[in-house]
Amino acid sequence: MTIEKTETITSPFEQLSREELTRAVGLLKSGPAAAESFRFSSVSLREPSKSALKSGVYAREAEAVLVDRATDLAYEAVIDLDASTISKWVELPAGTQPPIMADEFAECEAAVVASPLVQEALAKRGITDMSLVAAEPWSIGYWGEDQGGKRIMRALMFTRLEPNDNPYAHPMEDFTVLVDLNKQEVIGIEDDGFLHVPLEKNNYHPDFVRPARTDIKPIEISFPQGRNFTVNGNHIDWLNWSFDLGFTPREGLVLHRIGFRDKGELRPILHRASLTEMVVPYGPPSRSQQQKNAFDAGEYNFGYMTNSLELGCDCLGDIQYFDANLVDSFGKPYTITNAICLHEEDDGLEWKHWDFRTNDAQTRRGRKLVVSFVVTVANYEYAFYWTLHLDGTIQFEIKATGILSTGGIAPGETTKYGQLLNTDGLYAPIHEHIFNARLDWALDGEKNSVFEVETVAEDSDDPMVSPFYAKRTLLETEKAAAREASPLSHRWWMVASESRTNKVGENTAYRIMPTDPVLMKKKPNNWVTKRAQFATKTVWVSKYEEGERYPAGEYPNQSARLDSDGLPAYIEADESIVNEDVVMWHSFGLNHVVRIEDWPVMPKQMTGFFIEPYGFFDENPTLDLPSEKAGGASHCLSSHGEQHHHGSES
Repeated sequence: MTIEKTETITSPFEQLSREELTRAVGLLKSGPAAAESFRFSSVSLREPSKSALKSGVYAREAEAVLVDRATDLAYEAVIDLDASTISKWVELPAGTQPPIMADEFAECEAAVVASPLVQEALAKRGITDMSLVAAEPWSIGYWGEDQGGKRIMRALMFTRLEPNDNPYAHPMEDFTVLVDLNKQEVIGIEDDGFLHVPLEKNNYHPDFVRPARTDIKPIEISFPQGRNFTVNGNHIDWLNWSFDLGFTPREGLVLHRIGFRDKGELRPILHRASLTEMVVPYGPPSRSQQQKNAFDAGEYNFGYMTNSLELGCDCLGDIQYFDANLVDSFGKPYTITNAICLHEEDDGLEWKHWDFRTNDAQTRRGRKLVVSFVVTVANYEYAFYWTLHLDGTIQFEIKATGILSTGGIAPGETTKYGQLLNTDGLYAPIHEHIFNARLDWALDGEKNSVFEVETVAEDSDDPMVSPFYAKRTLLETEKAAAREASPLSHRWWMVASESRTNKVGENTAYRIMPTDPVLMKKKPNNWVTKRAQFATKTVWVSKYEEGERYPAGEYPNQSARLDSDGLPAYIEADESIVNEDVVMWHSFGLNHVVRIEDWPVMPKQMTGFFIEPYGFFDENPTLDLPSEKAGGASHCLSSHGEQHHHGSES
């Protein structure tokens, strides 16, 4: 059975309702997943194929990933919600480990704290009050060993000195615990015998720090004439922009069918945009630091880590919130209220010119629409922002905050592998946060080509003449399009339509500007690098294939399939990407050389990229912006030719 567009489903990308989740789980529990040993890693919307979307006829389907704790096996399922049938039930290869479920984090910590072996090891460090112990579960990764098909996590160990104390001030270096999640039992302790635990308190909570300052006056944001955006279900329209919101357990926020209304015509730009993966490798050579290498999306599921946002704290202004529907590991639906925040902000100066000959000044202010969500992954918070600008620019920004993952050394020692945080042996290791965004292009149609552009200086012996120009190179195949940034040549990439030109006869295009092209610093033979190949190139381009969704592969958790899934596999055929349906994968991030100012809670560190129109329009699309007035005086159009200065125009 198929549907076109119903009264209740406003978009083919609208997330499953709690009722739909209940039906999907019910069909599985009354069928192949009837045994109580089954746990649900995720249940979510199965997005319609591009061909189905083009026809306007598509099924409403759910996809599910399950783990059978009795057999250590995993399964994939597809449920046709219209027909109330299970259309796919597949056992995954032995050893495949779906992302860790939210419930498993708590179960892992409980197993560690209850273990007599762990309690004995802690007693050697002078720790006997288990209520103050913080066992922080991390993905175990893969290091070439046979893991026996077991579903395992590794717990890093910390303690508190009192109930609300910051545990990251008291790490137990090179003491970690292995837990079999399916059996919920400790299966190993890795203890290198380093017994010193830093005991100096370092807290950020108001109960511990100095009184809050009282000299900061409030900022109020208002829209006296109402919002500029409209919401219909999960479809958003805002000042020429049009897009659909989506939410998945793996990626969290997803933007679909992003388009710009140019002189009345809605022109497509991106079919789908999301952050699909990240990896966080650590630099110090000690065992417990080298073992830190979380793939936060593929191993933990961003959607399950999503915060419920609060008015006036995470977002400010006239806000539209969207909830997220998920299931717990037992298949019970629940809702994260206010998971996504949508709001409009002032964007400072959009454009300005003062004609000194006529003494005429023209200024226009910009504004932007921001769609955001925030995840907490153990110690770190990541706030993700998709921002649409009036000039057609799409910006993606990440603000990393939270608490550093710390380590311990002997008091009085120093280390080149991180920043000392106190004199009691506490330090924060150097590490990286490398993200990958998946951009499924549909720029003025499905068929696009990709060019590399860099600034080249021509040879010249004439000291009065030194020409330079932007050299454009067509990237013809998938392997040729795996590229690194080059700051010295100002390298960037352009996605162009082969079917539409602008007023000067050039193909309409957008460009991606790699503002933070951080790549993997670990050596190519390292196991983390082998599993995170996406982090070795700034840009990858693949010909679109349904099912090629994640740069580190479908199931990176404990994965030994280093080249058979993910980007290396996606481009192995080296297909042509000229005038094709192309997907661009952009890697970027933070090389985090820690400062002492990052402690005990980290001020935001930002990274991201810009996607800008490049010949997409025939002229500046913001020429029609009106001048604005505030308080009865023009702030954008000078009166009687006089210049008016009203503070910052940034």
